Amino acid sequence: MKRHIPSELYYTASHEWLRREGEQEAVIGITEHAQQLLGDMVFVELPLVGRRLDVGDDCAVAESVKAASDVYMPVAGEVTAINEELEKQPELINRDPYGGGWLFRVRLTEDSELEALLDAEAYRALLDAESD
Repeated sequence: MKRHIPSELYYTASHEWLRREGEQEAVIGITEHAQQLLGDMVFVELPLVGRRLDVGDDCAVAESVKAASDVYMPVAGEVTAINEELEKQPELINRDPYGGGWLFRVRLTEDSELEALLDAEAYRALLDAESD
């Protein structure tokens, strides 16, 4: 199966992605694989701006016609912005998971935490192993 896994992003085993932007900023969303598993998005609950989160914290909920799924924080940081478009159009996650379907932005607490995340090649290997 052909998968779209952008090489410039970091990934988690729980199917979140992170895009580094600038020195201490990052954008977080769920992967194309995650949105495909969930199906058509109907609601997204995002964290409050200013909230501090640690690695692995439940930070958002993505709700689809099939199920509700927790989104986990890939790194520690403070939420600096949320994607308000998702309140009106949660289906943006389905249409453009790596672009307009981003969930929120964070200010990174510890740069070195990025080293614990998967690169595109490791994430592809994880998906291949899951589909076996």
